[in-house]
Amino acid sequence: MDSVKAKKHLGQHFLNDPNIARNIVEALRLPDEVKHVLEIGPGMGVLTQTLLLHPEYETAVVEIDRDSVAYLQKHYPALEDRIYSQDFLKMDLTALYGEQPLSIIGNFPYNISSQIYFQILAHRQQVRESVGMLQKEVADRLATGPGSKTYGILSVLLQAFYDIEYLFTVPPHVFSPPPKVQSAVIRLTRNDTEQLACDEKLFFRVVKQAFSTRRKTLRNALKPFGMPPETTIDPIFDLRAEQLSVADFVGLTNRVAENKSE
Repeated sequence: MDSVKAKKHLGQHFLNDPNIARNIVEALRLPDEVKHVLEIGPGMGVLTQTLLLHPEYETAVVEIDRDSVAYLQKHYPALEDRIYSQDFLKMDLTALYGEQPLSIIGNFPYNISSQIYFQILAHRQQVRESVGMLQKEVADRLATGPGSKTYGILSVLLQAFYDIEYLFTVPPHVFSPPPKVQSAVIRLTRNDTEQLACDEKLFFRVVKQAFSTRRKTLRNALKPFGMPPETTIDPIFDLRAEQLSVADFVGLTNRVAENKSE
């Protein structure tokens, strides 16, 4: 097999510019003595071939498309048994890597990029870094801070555990087929927060509930938690979710924990 046709239902847009591929790979910082790098959705390997030029870490790839897997097996024998033919969203990274930290990189399929970041969050103690290319609109949303209309659930949850940097914008013409939108590359680096100063499971629920009706004030948005009216007098409950920082949400979670009736 000498080529792979991009499949629309998999959200595939193959990068064909080696200079951009090199810039993406060079954005890896490999913090905390990371030795393992996992690439998501390598396609025909434009990032992979650049990754393999770096013997200082061990590259593996995960690819759901069987045609791409066959192509990679033929053209990148150096990967040996490190081509995982499966769905990244269902991978157990701990089972695969044990306690070893890793970095994740990839030209992420647009249709599952948010789900990829939720999976990274689920393995946040292990994933120390991620360099990902995704739709620019989503990249903007993840990297923006409080007060922006694009600031949302995933912005807060990721920023609680990662420092996020918007690195550069990528035009459509460097892909095959070209997407109808611009792309962008962002880097996530695990911060020093090993444990939030609140119930983390409740934190996730509070953030999701607060943004579920983002036009409402927090007093109304958080009603499902059943807090007595006298416990929501504080001015913070007059705000909307998009106005709160991660620290604000931690404090809010503790208030909910003390006063919820459910």
